[in-house]
Amino acid sequence: MPADIGPLAHRVEQGTFNPKVPGSSPGRPTAAAIAGIEPAQASPTVLAVVAVPIRRLDPDLPLPAYAKPGDAGCDLLAAETVTLAAAGGRAMVPTGIAVAIPPGYAGFVQPRSGLAWRHGVTCVNSPGLIDSGYRDELRVLLLNTDPSESYEIQRGDRIAQLVIQRVEQAEWHEVETLDETERGLGGFGHSGR
Repeated sequence: MPADIGPLAHRVEQGTFNPKVPGSSPGRPTAAAIAGIEPAQASPTVLAVVAVPIRRLDPDLPLPAYAKPGDAGCDLLAAETVTLAAAGGRAMVPTGIAVAIPPGYAGFVQPRSGLAWRHGVTCVNSPGLIDSGYRDELRVLLLNTDPSESYEIQRGDRIAQLVIQRVEQAEWHEVETLDETERGLGGFGHSGR
């Protein structure tokens, strides 16, 4: 990745065409070229890579990482040990990192399915939204839904996943009526069980 990323962190240099990588075409960089990875090492399921500046606030913790090639979410780690009381115990858990998500993108913090399934621990505000202008430490609001067992988060535990996605902003156009649809005014539970 070029050292002079500039104000738009997602700017990349032109790569080479690889017909074996879905989404690549002549004149369009492959994910491998964008990330500076040899094509043999790149996952054919990753179609885009966005450069995100990150500041390590806790030098002893590793940076967020993707568990497997092609994964959408990278693991966020707990920067301190916290006990979540049974039956609704909550805690705001620091991650030891701060990021500069580029304009046009946002971060979404989501629960880890294994933690939720095995221990009833989930994120309270899921997904947690990280706007591109946010620069403070990422923190994860965790909730223990187990009715009888407390749960201890150890420093360094994987506690949530961070997904970086392109986002759009809406431009509102006030109207007197909205167009008719098949669903119409059907809301919660309208489509059945």
